[in-house]
Amino acid sequence: MGTAGAQDLFEWRVLRAGGFRLDGGGMFGILPKAMWSKWVEPDAENRIGLSMNCVLLERGGAGPGGRPLRVLVECGAGGKWTDKERAIYAFESAPDGSVRTVEHALAEAGVAPDSIDHVVLTHLHFDHAGGLTRLGPGGDLERVFPNADVHVQRGEWDDALANRSTMTRTYLRTHLDPIAHRVVLHDGVAEPLPGLRVVPTPGHTWHHQAVTWSDAHGTVCYPGDVMPTVHHAHPASSLGYDMLPYDTMLTKRALLGRADAGRWRLVLDHEPGECVIRRPVSS
Repeated sequence: MGTAGAQDLFEWRVLRAGGFRLDGGGMFGILPKAMWSKWVEPDAENRIGLSMNCVLLERGGAGPGGRPLRVLVECGAGGKWTDKERAIYAFESAPDGSVRTVEHALAEAGVAPDSIDHVVLTHLHFDHAGGLTRLGPGGDLERVFPNADVHVQRGEWDDALANRSTMTRTYLRTHLDPIAHRVVLHDGVAEPLPGLRVVPTPGHTWHHQAVTWSDAHGTVCYPGDVMPTVHHAHPASSLGYDMLPYDTMLTKRALLGRADAGRWRLVLDHEPGECVIRRPVSS
């Protein structure tokens, strides 16, 4: 990756779009519980605590009317969940009793959802794209980001519509159909905006993508579910939900090699602790 010009740099911040829990075995795939439970403690139902970490990118004066251009990387699970589903996933609650969403995080940052110009998604599973839509006052689905284009790989969009997954309830039409007319499809490496790149990173899904951008300190990468937590830096530590586990390992090895060489910072999508990391330089 070349050095970005000053006009292509972003300011950015992490938005915590809520915590939730998933099965520890599912999160660590072939690794035995005796190993992964030393890293993270499961609850009585074998679930581990995770976060949904999104990123807000801003570029001053580049948006409509001279306001900052705003890009949201990922949007979490949203709040369209039944009481049963809330219990299954142990979604974090907001102070008003609703499910905490990226909308709460944006409000805390003083940013209105209708000021988001672009949403970039690594893939379309519910915990990454469910926050695209919400239930309106009358119970109808509505877009959370009415003025935003949604960027995803073409193959991922096709797979989501066809529900190609071993998980039957992760590609949900409730977050796909309402935004279909605003989807911008990419085929491979692309630059949706100057200084913002998407790069195919297959493994978790066939058409998963990572997102990279630059700030005044260098390159930042959002690897998505290639490396969801700090514990997934281990080569064999991949998700039981991965469509292509071997490809995940190869993708992760290549991505982390580039990150080490370029001294990239990584923003980890599901890390509940410090989610912005820079790995030690490889020996």
